[in-house]
Amino acid sequence: MRAQFVLSEIGVGLRRNLTMTFAVIVSVAISLALLGGALLAREQVNSMKGFWYDKVQVSIYLCNKNDAETDPQCAKGAVTGQQKREIKADLEKLKVVDTVFYESSDDAYKHYKEQFKDSPLASSLTPDQMQESYRVKLKDPTKYDVIQTAFGGRAGIQEVQDQRSLLENLFNLLNGMNLAALFIMALMLVVALLLIVNTVRVSAFSRRRETGIMRLVGSSSFYIQMPFILEAAIAGLLGAGMACLLLFSGKYFLVDNWLADRIPLIQFIGWDSVVKVLPLILAVGVLMPAVAAFIALRKYLKV
Repeated sequence: MRAQFVLSEIGVGLRRNLTMTFAVIVSVAISLALLGGALLAREQVNSMKGFWYDKVQVSIYLCNKNDAETDPQCAKGAVTGQQKREIKADLEKLKVVDTVFYESSDDAYKHYKEQFKDSPLASSLTPDQMQESYRVKLKDPTKYDVIQTAFGGRAGIQEVQDQRSLLENLFNLLNGMNLAALFIMALMLVVALLLIVNTVRVSAFSRRRETGIMRLVGSSSFYIQMPFILEAAIAGLLGAGMACLLLFSGKYFLVDNWLADRIPLIQFIGWDSVVKVLPLILAVGVLMPAVAAFIALRKYLKV
């Protein structure tokens, strides 16, 4: 009988504040979808770091005749055959080095023509203008400083370039976007909490006669507050369900059927990552409104 009464009170409360309840559901859905998206984005960035950092190389560009005339780093002249042999031998001695690959100026010219065939500069370049280089794969990509210290400024070497630094700009951009999503999510959560408090306040005011009667017949505080708390929890659960649906839709339509076709170089996170986030979304969706309603009732419903 008591359970039936509580359920009937919940139905009455939801119907009386239908527009505000809908606003709560939408705001909770958007904020939790942003939370889930931010968590998945962070996991995607970490996955990309692990994938790309394992493939990046340190490039040691050697001085050619053109560099010897124009670049202060090559003031000692173009690299000699002896210097190239010494550089390769010293690279192979380092424990942090996994493999060393030599790229000649002809190979560099061929690769440039393949990658930038539509560039207007491609037709004006000649093989002798391209730089020879050593491409070094490290056992630990974070040990770039060892190569820089050993070979930076050495005769015959124009530049030691860490490809990891090029990726850092991309990852910093992605992390910045992730922080922006978290900031927007926090604002939406504040909006949702304010809506929940106002909904509880209006609901408590509209049912002040019923709650007064319940006090007179000796109902406990918990029994009187329960319908209001459950109303907020149900609204939050519906919002969390919508957030889960948004995450599933984003994964299926945006990632799997759009981004994956256009950016094949990126290995996107799988459905298992999405599924792992859902329990957290549902838990926050239920507990956050329930706790907010309980706190609001202590002020607006004196029992």
